[in-house]
Amino acid sequence: MLEWATSLFVLLLLLLWFYKMGFRNTSRIAKASCSVDDQESYKLVYKPSALANYLVRQCRSFGGFSDVKWLWRNFPTLQSLVGILGPVDKEVNFVREYLQLSDDGLVALDWAVKPGHHQKRRRTSSNSTVPILLVIPNSFGKMTRNASKICHLALISGYQAVIFNRRCQNGCPLNTVKLQAYGDPTDLREAIRYIRHCQPSARLFAAGEGTGAGLLLSYLGECGSSSYITAAGCISPLFRVQDWFEAGCPWLWQTVLLWYQKMQLSRYATALGQIINTERLLASRTLKELEEVLFCQTKVPNGLTWDTYWERNDPLRDIDEVAIPVLCICSQDDPVRGDPHNTLPFELFETNPHFFLLLTRHGGHCGFIKEDPSNTMWSHNVLLEFFKSTVDFFTMEERLKGLSRRKGTISISTSRTAQDRSLGRREQFCSHNIHEIYNWQRSYTR
Repeated sequence: MLEWATSLFVLLLLLLWFYKMGFRNTSRIAKASCSVDDQESYKLVYKPSALANYLVRQCRSFGGFSDVKWLWRNFPTLQSLVGILGPVDKEVNFVREYLQLSDDGLVALDWAVKPGHHQKRRRTSSNSTVPILLVIPNSFGKMTRNASKICHLALISGYQAVIFNRRCQNGCPLNTVKLQAYGDPTDLREAIRYIRHCQPSARLFAAGEGTGAGLLLSYLGECGSSSYITAAGCISPLFRVQDWFEAGCPWLWQTVLLWYQKMQLSRYATALGQIINTERLLASRTLKELEEVLFCQTKVPNGLTWDTYWERNDPLRDIDEVAIPVLCICSQDDPVRGDPHNTLPFELFETNPHFFLLLTRHGGHCGFIKEDPSNTMWSHNVLLEFFKSTVDFFTMEERLKGLSRRKGTISISTSRTAQDRSLGRREQFCSHNIHEIYNWQRSYTR
């Protein structure tokens, strides 16, 4: 019943929005030096490297979003709403697993399973090498069509898929008077350590959508080469988040996101009343006011001003420490993020060999809808191909490294020592930890 009420409310807002805009084209194509030209459907922004050259050759799906139907081209807001508020994929079910954190808080892990297996999830062996895709949804707490779609595609592509749910979001109980700040990766770190502990031999990949990508970037920057993640992807990330809160997103999105978040938090008004002013919280008129009440204007003095809060939670605060390949998929007509010339850090992708920006003309915010027989989303296919190509590249590099080592050993001596034999066994298979490769002269950036 709640989902129907939410959908009806959003539909009414959408009709009012279209009436207010006079059914004009809502896309705003920035005339920036890195924008997509009229003749192009996409642009890949990156620093030249061996890995980048390999991805350009192998990832054919990068250019597969050129033929977009007129409806999605002209109404990116509608495309975005379908991706975020559309019906959940019925071809995938989720089995919930609660994880108690070190401070007794709870987060939930929703493991994707095929229909008919919704009663319980079959435990995977700790020796399993089946890769895992960790999905980090937006920070507003709703299971989106996008999240279910990428989990379904991951299942049929041979992955295990799991969604990370924050405290008190998507039905996860709040049993402590603590909420997760925007860019605080503490809870996510514990969840990843738990997954890594259960399946140490499986490669782990991560994908974040919208504001969830900010949490992923915070985690990758804070953990560096100890993140346990092989490669990551961000769909429609918000990079300059403080500016985004201060400028305010468009009226439609401000209303929808503010209303939904208030509705979720009102369930815990009594408990949260111990640390925040719930009356001020429910009276907030902007997302900035809501964020300030939750984390800065608390009843318990924490010494946080609005600026110091973002010094601790800005997703880009430790971006130079990221040590894995990250693909960011953005569109120029994103109605939530705004003008790409002012909101996309092009210099990051032009100077940092770990980051790749795939910028399209159309796609909306977490939209990228392209009708095809497989009923999948273009951005999800791109991410999985990016993950596969990244692993193939490092596997190839590891083999070349092993070959050069063997040649060096033969030139010194015709007999292999016990140490050489143990090294050879380690080189046969790199189960999950791609970071060992990063430590040897970083040849992928040459």
